[in-house]
Amino acid sequence: MSGIDAFGIALQRGDGVTPTEGFVAIAKVTNVSGPEIERETYDVTAHDSEDGWREFIGGLKDAGEVSLEVNYDPSVHDDLIADFEDTAPRSYKLVFPGGLGSWALKLILTGFSQEAPVDDKLSAELTFKVSGKPVITPGA
Repeated sequence: MSGIDAFGIALQRGDGVTPTEGFVAIAKVTNVSGPEIERETYDVTAHDSEDGWREFIGGLKDAGEVSLEVNYDPSVHDDLIADFEDTAPRSYKLVFPGGLGSWALKLILTGFSQEAPVDDKLSAELTFKVSGKPVITPGA
């Protein structure tokens, strides 16, 4: 297989209800980017490092950000803007199409930008910061 069709990916927003949280897909998503997981490294090079090569150990990990582009509909998306006022992360799921698995994420909305060009569609970009460790569930 040379590639996988991304059509149908969904970012689902948790409703915060316990003990069984429900999730609803954010509508009209045209593009999803992220998360970009990365790890810091710490230089542990010493005067006796073998053959003068720098040495490193792994440090703290960061899951980066998730960005969404949407066909903006204020009646559908403005409840997400309310999340901007929350300081606590909200539960989300990034669900891959075709049963390919999912990522459970805690996200904080950090940015919202809408665009209304005279000759194109109303659109918006939402940026979320990932808090903590993503929980990855592989697909079948």
